[in-house]
Order: sequence, then structure tokens, then C-alpha cells
Amino acid sequence: MLSLSKCLCGISTKMSPNFTIGKTLLLKSKQLSITHQPSIHKTSISSNLNLNLLKKSFSNVQKVETDPKYVGYWFLGCSGMVFVAVALGGITRLTESGLSMVSWKLLGEKLPTTQTQWLEEFNNYQQYPEFKMKNTSMTIEEFKWIWWMEYAHRTWGRCIGAAFFIPMAGFWLTRKFSRTTKIHSMICSVLLAGQGLMGWYMVKSGLENRFDKPTDVPRVSQYRLASHLGLAFVLYSFLLTNSLRILLPVTVTGFVTKKFVGLAMAAKGLVFLTALSGAFVAGLDAGLVYNSFPKMGDKWIPDDILQIEPVLSNITENPTTVQFDHRILGISTVSILSALYIMSRKSKLPPRAKAAATALAVFSWCQMGLGISTLLTYVPVSLAAAHQSGSLTLLSLALWLVHELKTLPKV
Repeated sequence: MLSLSKCLCGISTKMSPNFTIGKTLLLKSKQLSITHQPSIHKTSISSNLNLNLLKKSFSNVQKVETDPKYVGYWFLGCSGMVFVAVALGGITRLTESGLSMVSWKLLGEKLPTTQTQWLEEFNNYQQYPEFKMKNTSMTIEEFKWIWWMEYAHRTWGRCIGAAFFIPMAGFWLTRKFSRTTKIHSMICSVLLAGQGLMGWYMVKSGLENRFDKPTDVPRVSQYRLASHLGLAFVLYSFLLTNSLRILLPVTVTGFVTKKFVGLAMAAKGLVFLTALSGAFVAGLDAGLVYNSFPKMGDKWIPDDILQIEPVLSNITENPTTVQFDHRILGISTVSILSALYIMSRKSKLPPRAKAAATALAVFSWCQMGLGISTLLTYVPVSLAAAHQSGSLTLLSLALWLVHELKTLPKV
């Protein structure tokens, strides 16, 4: 009965819908095979369910959003501008130019063009602690030089804002951003705005009348300086990571151990922490305390390392402790990055990941050499600025390595 029904069903479907004989035969076959109807009904239900599941799975497939290459170059260009800003900021701090401009305006301060305007600007500077306690013999020509240094740093920061926000608005309006890039660009916007505000908040700390002790030196708060530098590093990391994501996609050609990935992530964090400790060294002029290596003076651990009460304050307020901590962090960073290099030689990593690990280890030794040279030569501006820029270069290489490992299979 069932085979007859199937045959007649096949005949009827091949014939024209208006062919009445086929319909009649099919109707009779269904009546004859009434006992088999439940099994046929179950089969059709199963087929319909499978078809519905298939349709649903296809409807859940999402298109992978990609960004145009020029969006990646935009991120890369902005990260390069932040790199230059960090270098300029380091030089501004080393030349003690940061407190020369005593006012801040969002769209830029007025540029003096006449001698009268320069005298007025110089007179404003004379009302604040740095001139009264430290630079009483400064001439107007010397003032102009430090003013121009600070002006260049601030102007470059505003150029970064224009280079970021104007193209970003255009990309949003023309829908060139993927969903991921939209989120990351908003994070970068907040970081960039916060960076500008933190810069002024930092400068303001050096203009306040809080230097009452005879040994006080007018300078910005080391906490705000570290926050300002830390925000710059975080902003730079976001910009560079997004450029790598778009411009340098990873091709999976190997695998990596979870231990290696964990060590690479720890190394990236340690590079950042070491750079942040360098901000405290700069803020307290701690590089001028013990200008010897590897010992600090005649001892491995100096006597005045814990002289401030409470004890925890020594970590961020005692120049000796701050320099000691920076040394330990620097040596630890070089050790971990060297271990990463050794592990990478024994791992089945793709060529680019191995190159990143090698570059990271080599440059970490160069960076330590720069740091030691800066210390032994009593912090000259050229070496100190190169050492600060080197910390950002080291972070860049760490970000590159993590980027190369991110999509590899973990074993």
C-alpha cells in the first residue's frame, strides 16, 4: 500500500496540476494507506522542523564588519601624534617649562606678538611660586624660551584633538566604522578629552601657594604628572591596537601555549607599570639622588629608603624609594622580556610573533642602557627624553606581540 502511494504521488507531481486522473488516483491511494498515515505525517513534521532549524541558523549568521584601510591609517597617525606629544611633554618637564603659562583656554591661549604683550605675560608668571622661589633672576628672553616650549606642547595636543575628532565625525556620518571601531573610538574620545583636562589640572598644582617649607621646590604634583602620563600611554595603546587590528590582521599559522600568552600579558603590564614609575622619578627629580649603578651610593639598599612616615608614603613621595622602585621594575621587565625571547625560540609561533618577541627583548636591553646612562650622567635632557620615548617604544612592541598572539590557538 505504501509503495503504491509513493508511486502515484510521484506520477501526480510530475503531471500538470489540472490533470484530474492523477489527483483521483492519489486520493484513492491515500484512502487505501490510511493505516500508514501517522508515520508519513511524522516524517513530514520532522522535515519541516529540520528546514525551519536550517533557516534559523542561516538567519543568525552575521556579516563580519570590516573597516576600510584608511581608518587604520587614521588610528596609526593619531597614535604617532600622541607619541610625539609624550616626547614633547618629557622635554617640557626636563627643561622646567611647564609652569611658564599660567592660564589655560580650551581653544588656545593668546600668542604674544609685541614686546608689551610679552612683558604682560612675563609679569603674570612673576606672580607665581616658581618665579618667586626659584627664578627671580630670570630675564624676559629666558622666559620666552620656556614659554615657547610649553606653548608647543599645548598646541600639539590641540592638533591631536583636531586630527582625531574631525575625521571621526566624518567617518561616523558616512558609516565607515564597524561596531567595534565605534566603541573604541568613543573610548579614545573620552581618554583624549580627559588627557587635556588632566594636563591643566597637573599644571595648576604647580601654580598653587602650597610650597611653605624652606626645602620645598615649586613643581607639579607627581601624582597628577603620573596620571597625565598614564592617560597618554592608555590613549596611545588604544589607538595603536586599533591600527594593528585593521592594518595587520593575523593569519593563524601556528599555536601558542597558555603559559607564553600569560607571560606576554604580564610583560605588557610590567612595561606600563615601569613607565608609570618613571613619571614619579621625573616628578620628584629622583634621578638626581643616587647617580651610581648598580649600587645606590655604596649600598645596595640605601639607609634613607624608608625615612618618611607613614611608611607607605615612601613609595610615591621619597625620591630615594622612587628611584629604587624604578630600578627594580626596570630589571624585572628586562628579565621577563628576555625569558619571553628564550621561550619564543622553542615555540611553534608564526614568524611575525617571533620577530615581535625578539624585538621586544633586544629593545628592553637598549632601554635599560639608556636609563643607566641617563642616571650616570646626571639626567641630561637629550638622554632623559630618549629614555622616556623609549618606554613608549617598548610598550608599542609589547602591544604588537600581544596582537600577534591574540587569535592563535592556545594549548
